[in-house]
Amino acid sequence: MVSPVLYTMMWVLGGFLRSDYSHIRDDISSLFAVGAPRRKIFNAFIIASSLLLFIFYLGLHWGINNGQGSIIGPLLFVISGFLGVLVAFFFPLDAGGEILTFRGKMHLVLVVVSGFLNIVGMMALWLRLLSVSLWIDFAVFSLISAIFSLVVVFAALIFIKSKYRGLVERIMVTPYQLYYFVISLMVFLTN
Repeated sequence: MVSPVLYTMMWVLGGFLRSDYSHIRDDISSLFAVGAPRRKIFNAFIIASSLLLFIFYLGLHWGINNGQGSIIGPLLFVISGFLGVLVAFFFPLDAGGEILTFRGKMHLVLVVVSGFLNIVGMMALWLRLLSVSLWIDFAVFSLISAIFSLVVVFAALIFIKSKYRGLVERIMVTPYQLYYFVISLMVFLTN
């Protein structure tokens, strides 16, 4: 439950600590891009958030119905979490939030793949949870989150070069962060 809070704190704090940063215009990854002001602070946030999610996902399968059911959803989340850790450690955006070098291009590829894996993971978890009475409400939440996330991902792609890129990205990441928080809370409450 701490990971989405850290992630959100990171980009909110970015607007306070960097006078040149705009939540409307600038994407979140620009906070920890190569050469970004206060990069170390934001990099610490993204690494901590990614590592917490990765660790949580490792136990997710067993946290739902004592491990009974398909491992596909939790496995996709584990892979996505691992990609998030790779992005944080090895593939920041290029200076100025640009995508010019191999590292910058890999940042984009890994973020897109990670997002796609999360959406497919939500769908897989939805299918798994349909047969677990304690989790049926979360199954519906999982399906709605996956559909909404897919819609806002396409919207983000449309606005990727616009002056509203930051705003659209925040709208895009919010359902993911809410999903992570709620699934963590559900696992906590049911175990």
